[in-house]
Amino acid sequence: MLRCAPMEMAWYIPLLIFFARICDVPIGTVRVILVVQGHRWASAILGFFEVMIWALAVGGVIHYLTNPFALVAYGAGFSAGTLIGMMVEEKIAIGLRMVRIINPNREVNVAAALRDAGYKVTKIDGEGQKGPVEITFFTVKRRRLRETMALVEKVAPDAFVTIERTDKAANMTLTPHNGRGQWGRFLTMRK
Repeated sequence: MLRCAPMEMAWYIPLLIFFARICDVPIGTVRVILVVQGHRWASAILGFFEVMIWALAVGGVIHYLTNPFALVAYGAGFSAGTLIGMMVEEKIAIGLRMVRIINPNREVNVAAALRDAGYKVTKIDGEGQKGPVEITFFTVKRRRLRETMALVEKVAPDAFVTIERTDKAANMTLTPHNGRGQWGRFLTMRK
């Protein structure tokens, strides 16, 4: 029976594998988000760097496959890279969110308060379990979501709020006080 002897490995190889994974996994996380958002060129460029780093990490693990430190470094780097990727994604906050507010308190006009703050809001009347409700919805840039939710909490603390990702919004001001919006210069052109 043929047995493979463990290969000698320099002490720093597991560290290199670990840090390679810490680099390529967050890049992959951001790349996937950019793909979903439709940013082709940025996704392609990040994909190039991601796979180059990944190939180096995998090459190190395969070369030292019988060494448990190399395998543990690969797995730990992936786990740590996933956490870092999530933190990076949260910081850059790419995209739009649709905010829906169901306000059961008829004494509070959520739509008016949001409009006073500069948001473009759609309001409809609805019927809840205990009677009439105000249903308000609007689109906001994700990086402004925290301050928007603080305003909603202040205005209508008893409201039910849902937030979902949305792909596109056109012909509207997405957040207060930002001029014509991201596409404003194009939407004002005449044929």
